[in-house]
Amino acid sequence: MKFSTVALAGAATGLAHSTLTERADITDADILNYALTLEHLEAAFYQEGLKNYTHGDFQKAGMHDPFYVNLKETASDEQQHAQFLTKALKAAGAKPVEACTYAFPATDVNTFLALGNILEGVGVSAYLGAAASIMNKTYLTAAGSILTTEARHSAYLRAALGEAPAAQAFDNPLDFNEVYTLASMFIVSCPESNGKLPVKAFPALTMPSMAPATTGSKVELMVVDGVSMDTKNVYAAFITVTGPVWAPLESTGDGNFEVTIPEGVTGQSYVVLTKGNKQASDDNILAGPAIVGQPNGPMGVGSQCSGRGSGSMPSMTSMSVWSSMAMPMPTASMTISSGSMPSMSASASASSTPVFNGANGKSMSGIASVFGALAAVAAFLQ
Repeated sequence: MKFSTVALAGAATGLAHSTLTERADITDADILNYALTLEHLEAAFYQEGLKNYTHGDFQKAGMHDPFYVNLKETASDEQQHAQFLTKALKAAGAKPVEACTYAFPATDVNTFLALGNILEGVGVSAYLGAAASIMNKTYLTAAGSILTTEARHSAYLRAALGEAPAAQAFDNPLDFNEVYTLASMFIVSCPESNGKLPVKAFPALTMPSMAPATTGSKVELMVVDGVSMDTKNVYAAFITVTGPVWAPLESTGDGNFEVTIPEGVTGQSYVVLTKGNKQASDDNILAGPAIVGQPNGPMGVGSQCSGRGSGSMPSMTSMSVWSSMAMPMPTASMTISSGSMPSMSASASASSTPVFNGANGKSMSGIASVFGALAAVAAFLQ
């Protein structure tokens, strides 16, 4: 969504003229600051990528014009989302969180795009999961407008990598702590001036194998931060919009498990370890979520284009390259401010984003490399 400067200022001012229904556990201001935390992360990710890799680098990787222009538009969207939420919180008298210091395990264009694909998918799941907790209808509309844009980003990158834009009929929601567990892997530190938001990170869970998972295949899961747990009555819960899809879980010792991908789990999915198999909530999640990537192609746009470039997604045979990266483990709590927030109204200006006209039919190996990177980095920091 593109907001003009005038519209942005007007929307932020409008937020200061409404009442808020607060709850004891988390307020709408908490939720919007939580959203701002994610927008800061995404904006920093694209800013770093566009600084590190040139137009020519993307062309050499097989991403044909106007992909680079569209990627810059995506980066601008994330910056405008962060700017909008910051101005809105200030106008309402609440203190917006500032950007943190981040570390992203991307070493070239291919791994940058693969990680961007993952982050956009997590962003969609984060907004979708938070929607049910937003009390103010106007905030819900505002969050929804950002969600739809994030979903377009996700679909665009998926198509560029040769995946189906929509892997399934329903996206998977993630709750606050589940999202923060994933986001924490990229956060090095945050300003001390940021207040505290009631979110926490669960023990990290990864799928260390770099091979894409398919329905019916058995994959390995690893609790990577040295947490010991009683494996009795522990289950794998794959998160879906209609509730968990349970799968048999076998402990192989030392925080390692094996699980078979169940039917109905497609695309970028998430799995948590739970105590018992009645629910998957903050009260009984033991570790996770882990990101489970599955191939969904071939997809028409990405796989039908001719002129495949030389920069196809690399397949890594070792994770040692990632283990040298200084990536942080999730911390116990996030520091974000809270406050009251009023209603919103804004007008959007039309975007002149060019139509994507060619992807490279990328393989899943690049995304698998990122999964492997996250696993290796987390293990390295134990």
